[in-house]
Amino acid sequence: MERPARARDAGLACGGLPPGALNSIADVPGVRVGHRTLAHGSIRTGVTAIVPHGGNIYRRKPVAAVHVLNGFGKSAGLVQVEELGAIETPILLTNTLSVGTCCTALVRHAVAHNPDIGRETATVNPVVFECNDGYLNDIQALAVTEEDARAALLEASSHVEAGSVGAGCGMSTFGFKGGIGTSSRRLSLTGQSFHLGVLVLSNFGRSGDLRLPDGRVVAPATADAGENAPEKGSIIVVAATDVPLSDRQLKRIIRRSSVGLARLGSFWGHGSGDIALGFTTANTLSHDEKAALVNHRMLNENRIDLLFEAMADATQEAVLDALVAAGSMTGRDGHRRPSLLDVLTSLPPLETSS
Repeated sequence: MERPARARDAGLACGGLPPGALNSIADVPGVRVGHRTLAHGSIRTGVTAIVPHGGNIYRRKPVAAVHVLNGFGKSAGLVQVEELGAIETPILLTNTLSVGTCCTALVRHAVAHNPDIGRETATVNPVVFECNDGYLNDIQALAVTEEDARAALLEASSHVEAGSVGAGCGMSTFGFKGGIGTSSRRLSLTGQSFHLGVLVLSNFGRSGDLRLPDGRVVAPATADAGENAPEKGSIIVVAATDVPLSDRQLKRIIRRSSVGLARLGSFWGHGSGDIALGFTTANTLSHDEKAALVNHRMLNENRIDLLFEAMADATQEAVLDALVAAGSMTGRDGHRRPSLLDVLTSLPPLETSS
């Protein structure tokens, strides 16, 4: 029997809304994802790039919003996104101690395409998110380079790999091997088809707290030393959509990522860095806009519940997607994370009342 590759292959679908054709963030037209995976010796880390559209992102900035569930994190660029409601670079995901390196790579990338940055026009706000992969990865080695970040950007495509790839290489989730996961929902508005897609960097949750969509609670068969320590992992949730939205509406929507995380058994511990960012490709801000007034469409707020539901379901499934795709891994100093699939095959069936 072929090993399941995605959450749905393992019977872990979430919610009733239909997924997109790819069931990934790349169901939003123009959105691409690339990875650079570093796995050698005691290194288990990498970079993941999310590219919102195929044009010049600094010149045509997608409307965006950020929401911090718990702020024990070292991400970069969030203050300007919160203030101005837009992003102006691709989004990079990496480990905690590689944020600075990835920021520099994004700045160089932006300057290469916009030589006027910092001279004739404003500087650039690189957006980089992180999780701590130090349990499996020798994070002190500072293995991620600018070239790795550039490689992730160059590799970006509509084929989104999940599991122990890119920034997800050394991540852990609920005591299992975690990493990159993705899911999407297809939405119908005024007879038109739209999508909301989610990609997660999943590195959170206490061992023994994971709850499956059918209600069963799952734990690794064996616990590593220190498994009873307080929850102090992190998760980064990136949402993309082609529904026309304001940055305020985006913030309302990405807050619902917390619903999906809570369904999984998370409570956002004191030491956890849990952050969501969302952007829409349907509304962009021109860096060189000359008009005093600009036109933007936005969703009728009476229809926003559809996107709330999609956000909650896609976030929940994206985490399960990471768990299913990741497999097991042994890393630094023999530290090991088992695969969720190895436990799923031994679970008793869910009891139902007659």
